[in-house]
Parts: sequence; C-alpha cells; structure tokens
Amino acid sequence: MVFGSMRYTNFGLYTVSDKLNIANEMRCFDSKDREFYDSLTDEERKKFSNYLMIRWGSAVQGPSELQEYYLVACNERLNKHFFDINRHPKLQWLCATSVSPGMGNHRHQWISPKKKEKGNNEGKKMLMELYPAMKADEIELLSKLITPKELKEHMRDSGVADKK
Repeated sequence: MVFGSMRYTNFGLYTVSDKLNIANEMRCFDSKDREFYDSLTDEERKKFSNYLMIRWGSAVQGPSELQEYYLVACNERLNKHFFDINRHPKLQWLCATSVSPGMGNHRHQWISPKKKEKGNNEGKKMLMELYPAMKADEIELLSKLITPKELKEHMRDSGVADKK
C-alpha cells in the first residue's frame, strides 16, 4: 500500500530514503522479505542494485559455520546464474531472499571486487603465445614465477622470436 511518500511492507513503514539504505536492504535480505522489491517505486527500482546483494549478502559476522553457510548459499543461489536472469530483477531479488537461513538479522560486510593486478602484461602475452592451451590463472601464476629475463631466455632457446 502507498501512503503519500511512505510505503508499508510486511516488515514496517519506511520513507523512500530509508528503503534503499543498505542496512534496510540487508534486513529485508535476512528476513526473506519477498515483498520488498514489489514495494519499490519505479524510480527506486532504477536505483536499486541486485548485484550488491551478492557483494553484501555473502559475508556476515558471526560463527564460522554461519559465515560458511552464507558464502556457499550465495555462490549456489546467486553467483551461478545471476547474470542469466538479469532481465528479471524481481526474480534476482527472490533468489537473493532464499540465501538467508532465517536465523534473524546479521551484520553483513562488503566484499570488494577483485582488482586486476598491474604487472607483467607483456610477459603474460608472450606466455599465452608459447602456451595457448593454458588457462588464464595458470598463465597468471607462471608470470609471477618467471622473471622477464628468464622468459626472454626461454623464448630464445625455444626458437620463438622475441617481439621486442
């Protein structure tokens, strides 16, 4: 129901600014508030990010068993096919509400996305040419283990012309 600039959900009365507060979103996440997404206005839906549910929802403070549960549940229920259903934000939210074990509200922590490491990009390119069947993580590991000098010597010894 809409009452002026306030909305009522099964879990209380909120002003527009309160609803999109991450603390409120995580409370709705933990309490499995499946009506939360429906309670958002069109403008609020544009501002709301289901992707943040993965980042915030997968890490909680508490016993290690609870932390493990949230991480595994997020991976199983959100990470696997999250972007396959990106045209269905309500379905994404409903999947997010299935993560919580229903044991009350928990303090969630932000997990920042992994940053790309700056480094031996030229060396990685050379390794990819030398070993086209290797996976990206294997190339990354090998580029950390081998020095640029060793790589050039290896390329010279293997008969591959150095591009430099």
